[in-house]
Amino acid sequence: MAKKKRKLLPFNPSEDPNRRLEQMASLATALMATGSIFSNELTYTSTMAPRSANRASLEREGMQVMSKEDIEALNLCKKMMGRGEWPPLLVVFDSKEGFTVEADRFIKDLTIITEYVGDVDYLENREHDDGDSMMTLLSAEDPSKSLVICPDKRSNIARFISGINNHSPDGKKKQNVKCVRFNVDGECRVLLIASREIRKGERLYYDYNGYEQEYPTHHFV
Repeated sequence: MAKKKRKLLPFNPSEDPNRRLEQMASLATALMATGSIFSNELTYTSTMAPRSANRASLEREGMQVMSKEDIEALNLCKKMMGRGEWPPLLVVFDSKEGFTVEADRFIKDLTIITEYVGDVDYLENREHDDGDSMMTLLSAEDPSKSLVICPDKRSNIARFISGINNHSPDGKKKQNVKCVRFNVDGECRVLLIASREIRKGERLYYDYNGYEQEYPTHHFV
């Protein structure tokens, strides 16, 4: 028998509105410190890639189509955030790792943590960019059509979630979040999803090299 597909879960916000304000304030502090502004959507500007360039059908090896149920879970997350019901996450500054993200309540496996957002640009425009937070959005057969997400000017909490050290034996043990790209209504979207149960106070980590082994993680803690 085929294994039944497991559904994604919407995040479960903290009940206390004052605690949610503290969570939002921690993100605002990090955004101000890095000179960026908050955005919860992919953004397209006249000087970068147009929205019409974001076509999941161009993905080199195909991209998994998000199910109707999972789209509903993602849309619920967006609606909750629009009401000020944020994911239960705190941005915490660490002297060694810089800005990090911690769970502020228990998070179930397969919970949608957040969407990775920022300005969408062609990869070829960013090949010599020294930005440390770019994310692959589309890996096309034609390299000139490949896209990346650049969160240096506009971003959300995804930018501050830490990466594992791919060269350390403890790196994989730390990982509790996975990065997954989906075809959502024909467009590429990137979600960060809990890959196991996450305890309150636990720091969030995912593999920056989940798709291409090009990100230098030797110096990661």
